[in-house]
Amino acid sequence: KSQIDPDCKMEEDQGPPKPTFDWLPEGMEPLADGEYDAIVLGTGLKECVISGLLSVKGKKILQMDRNGYYGGDGASLNLSNLFEKFQAGEAPTNLGANRDYNVDLIPKFIMAYGNLTKMLLHTKVTRYLEFKSITGSYVYKDGKILKVPATPEEALRSPLMGLFEKRRFRKFIIFINQSWAL
Repeated sequence: KSQIDPDCKMEEDQGPPKPTFDWLPEGMEPLADGEYDAIVLGTGLKECVISGLLSVKGKKILQMDRNGYYGGDGASLNLSNLFEKFQAGEAPTNLGANRDYNVDLIPKFIMAYGNLTKMLLHTKVTRYLEFKSITGSYVYKDGKILKVPATPEEALRSPLMGLFEKRRFRKFIIFINQSWAL
């Protein structure tokens, strides 16, 4: 026998009842069908891993972020997002294309092989991440943007370190380069 359920506003013969959204304020739209096993707030690495682990287990996840970009506090921002985040007005046009910049709010390195990489691959979070080789790393110090040395020659010229630190860092870079050659 067919009856109308006043809470779900649908007949029993049509399958499982679908939720109504009468409770939403006027002008608000529901997100998808409104039924989730978990709602994850934020799109930082931790939140993406949690969402990935839950979804791999067959859970239905809604993941939201208050920002207009992904990544939370660890995001890499293009020029427009960077200037907007720090309320610095419009990005200057003389700096080149917006997409040519990715400024890390928190510099991060993920080793190419390790448990974190395996977990990112297992949870399929890598569909939402972009891995890039970095061409340079920079820091802001004493009102200047300075390149972090990446070669033995740059280590000796860097204003970021004193004389003894420059020599030690140069030796360290040489050691790393020799290790990679093995």
